[in-house]
Amino acid sequence: MTQTILDRCEARGLRLTDQRRTIAGVLEQAEDHPDVEELHVRATRIDPGISLATVYRTVKLFEEEGILDRLDFGDGRARYEAADREHHDHLIDLETGAVIEFVDDEIEALQEKIARKLGYRLKGHRLELYGVPLKRGNTK
Repeated sequence: MTQTILDRCEARGLRLTDQRRTIAGVLEQAEDHPDVEELHVRATRIDPGISLATVYRTVKLFEEEGILDRLDFGDGRARYEAADREHHDHLIDLETGAVIEFVDDEIEALQEKIARKLGYRLKGHRLELYGVPLKRGNTK
């Protein structure tokens, strides 16, 4: 899991134009889960000639090649992250749209236990939690 997005593109024999390299670099640097429009904004800061259509086509290609994972958090925006990242789950703040990544060993163990109880060996999963911040004095 140490390969960069560019490394994975090259390993798959993808033709890498300068614009694709820029988009891959923006994705590599992202610490959030950007949608295509946000990727376009970031990429055009580096190369103003990159069109929104180019970003859409590049993201689609990277997704088809297994380089990116498409995430849908129910807000009508497809978001993306590198497909080879370490396993993690997501907590989505319904008030701000912020996406918080986390790993919890107890949750992981419980999922394994449930799969075994139902007669399965777990091969993978995605967990998304949706919530609102606790307000002082309010735990509802």
